[in-house]
Amino acid sequence: MHPFLAEAAARGFIHQCTDTEALSEALGSGVVSAYIGFDCTADSLHVGSLVSIMLLRLLQKHGHRPVVLMGGGTTRIGDPSGRDETRQLLTDATIAANMAGIRRAFVPYLRFGAGTTDAVMANNADWLDALGYIPLLREIGPHFTINRMLTMDSVRLRLEREQPLTFLEFNYMILQSYDFRELHRRLGVTLQMGGSDQWGNIVSGVDLVRRTDTAQVFGLTTPLITTASGAKMGKSAKGAVWLNAERLSPYDYWQFWRNTEDGDVGRFLRLFSELPLDEIARLEDLQGADINEAKKVLANEATALLHGEAAARDAAETARRTFEQGAAAETLPTHLVSAADLAAGIALFRLLAESGLAGSNGEARRLIRGGGARLNDAPVTEENHLVTEADLRDGAAKLSAGRKQHRLIRVG
Repeated sequence: MHPFLAEAAARGFIHQCTDTEALSEALGSGVVSAYIGFDCTADSLHVGSLVSIMLLRLLQKHGHRPVVLMGGGTTRIGDPSGRDETRQLLTDATIAANMAGIRRAFVPYLRFGAGTTDAVMANNADWLDALGYIPLLREIGPHFTINRMLTMDSVRLRLEREQPLTFLEFNYMILQSYDFRELHRRLGVTLQMGGSDQWGNIVSGVDLVRRTDTAQVFGLTTPLITTASGAKMGKSAKGAVWLNAERLSPYDYWQFWRNTEDGDVGRFLRLFSELPLDEIARLEDLQGADINEAKKVLANEATALLHGEAAARDAAETARRTFEQGAAAETLPTHLVSAADLAAGIALFRLLAESGLAGSNGEARRLIRGGGARLNDAPVTEENHLVTEADLRDGAAKLSAGRKQHRLIRVG
């Protein structure tokens, strides 16, 4: 097996592959260009996309070319895969703004340039926006049967649940297949990768290229990543774990990984760090309180890859000072309030929600009633407690949700 596939399998990246043996042979015969598509539904990716990004990084590490496909065209339709309802249609201006934000997420992970193994970024709007409907139907339509499309999970599951599937979304599979063929023709792409929910779309693209271009291309999917407790990867108590620093601070990103469940430490180290597998095995075997050291290693490695080593060190030091020394470090994330609001007093539950320490006012109230809220390290159990100027210490108040989530409240 080619070293890329061997390491990808050992680290837990591979779920399905259309032809492992033939793909391995192709990887050993020259540079393979492989792509993953990313629709522009938000102005940042979150850690749910990180498996795909790390797989592209691993591919480049083994001497092959990653192609990042921005879905400037397909975002205008919406991918029904893994969805129970129709996606909200976005304006072209929103899609363009989202694309600009998403592009930045790839820079820390991939080497872009003009070399044979340098990463390339493409936008499917370049060809999809120019398509004529009748020419597309005549050229591509004969290669897709409704019978087969209805068996694909993205379609079948929606219909089984008697949930609406618009004709707009039904077309998504055809356009993703068209993308594969277009990338094959323009950039010589012979491998499409993606999450397991994309298997049907990927196989359709492989089949289209085979039928129209008589070429052998491949598909590979990664498993759906859930936590040991069954939760979907990429979510925290405060919502999505974004990759862009303006959406989520490096400190909060570090904390997300530091709070990994015990049963996930080894698996996440294999997927989201580049530590040698034998070192990961050692860390995975740690028991009791020692597993916290492995979690810190995971947090440091993952944060350094995205935000740089200096940011990872700062986050680790902030955590050490905050949790081990009980100090409100100046580098904690800050939430600004107006002087007028603070003079009048701000309800603690409202401040917890507005600062992002709770997902809603109701969740904040439950946190307080459960004894999980602290103000300047002192427990507060009265949910209508008012935070005022008197609570500031050297210009800031430290607000905490549990032992691991903190904010500095300042006037600004």
